[in-house]
Amino acid sequence: MPNQTPTLLLGKTVLITGAARRVGAVIARKMHAAGANIVLHYRSSAVAAQNLAHELEHARHHSVTCVQADLLDVHALAPLIAAALDAFGRLDVLVNNASTFYPTPLGEITAAQWDDLIGTNAKAPLFLSQAAAPALRETSGLILNLVDIHGARPLKRYPVYCTAKAALVMLTHSLARELAPRIRVNGIAPGPVMWPENPPDAAMQEKILSQTLLQRQGTPEDIARTALFFATEAPYVTGQILAVDGGRSVGW
Repeated sequence: MPNQTPTLLLGKTVLITGAARRVGAVIARKMHAAGANIVLHYRSSAVAAQNLAHELEHARHHSVTCVQADLLDVHALAPLIAAALDAFGRLDVLVNNASTFYPTPLGEITAAQWDDLIGTNAKAPLFLSQAAAPALRETSGLILNLVDIHGARPLKRYPVYCTAKAALVMLTHSLARELAPRIRVNGIAPGPVMWPENPPDAAMQEKILSQTLLQRQGTPEDIARTALFFATEAPYVTGQILAVDGGRSVGW
C-alpha cells in the first residue's frame, strides 16, 4: 500500500507557536510533510523562522507564512489567529509549543520571572486557545499543548516553571471540557528528547537517562510523530496527556 502521509493533512492549516527552532521546527516539518499549510510563529528568531519557511516553501509553494508576536502581550494573540485565517482561510490545529525554562531558586524569585514563566507556559496558551476557538469550531479542530513531566513531579530549583506546567496540564483537561464536542484538546509531555540550551552537566544527563525505562535519549522527531498522531489518527481522543518520555514518568 502506498504511503499516505503526504495527504493526511492536505488542505488543513496548523499554527505552531515557537516554531522557528528546536522541537517546534521539527513539528512544523512533520505537519508540512503531511500536507498541511503551516503558520510559523516566532518572537525573536526571525532569521531561523524565515530560513525554515524558505525550506518548506521550496518543497511546496504558498504553504507557509511567518508571524511575529510576543505571546506575553494578550492583545497580540487575536491578530495571530487572524493572520492564519488571512493566509489560508481556516485553522485546524493549534500547537501551543512556545515555552520558557530556567531555574528560579526559592529566595531569589522575582515578579518578572513569575510573569514570564507563567505567561509563556500557561497564560499565553489559554488566551491563544480562546482566540482560536471560533475558527477551530468551524473545522472540528485540535488544540495540542506541550506540557512536561515536571507539571506533576517538581524539579528542584524550578518551582515557578513546574507550577506553570502544572497549570498547563489542568488547562488541557479544562479546555477539553469547555470546548467539547467540536474541538479536541490534548497534551504531549516530552521526556529527554532535546537538552535545554543551557544543558545539565554530563553526570546529570546520565542520571536523567538512567531514570528512563528505555535507557536512552529520545528525539524531537518522537514528539513530532506524536503531534501528527493526535492531528490525524486520534479523532476520539480528547482531554489526555501522552507522555513521550521513554518511560521516565514510570521509572523515576
